[in-house]
Amino acid sequence: MDLKEIMAVNLRRKRHDLQMTQEELAERAGLSARYVGAIERGDVSASVTVLGQIAEALGVEPGDLVKKVARLTKS
Repeated sequence: MDLKEIMAVNLRRKRHDLQMTQEELAERAGLSARYVGAIERGDVSASVTVLGQIAEALGVEPGDLVKKVARLTKS
């Protein structure tokens, strides 16, 4: 999984945890909802500036959005 995909997964997970729509996140971050959707799908790479805007809107550190999180598997 590349960094763009890691950010997409983390962003979507955090936004869902906060029960926030893409439109709400976009408004808080000063971005278009279409662009937020493209980031969440991994279609585009966010710049560090956009990463900062999104992190601030979600109330997290920017690094939290690009950390690879180990997945739990059932054995």
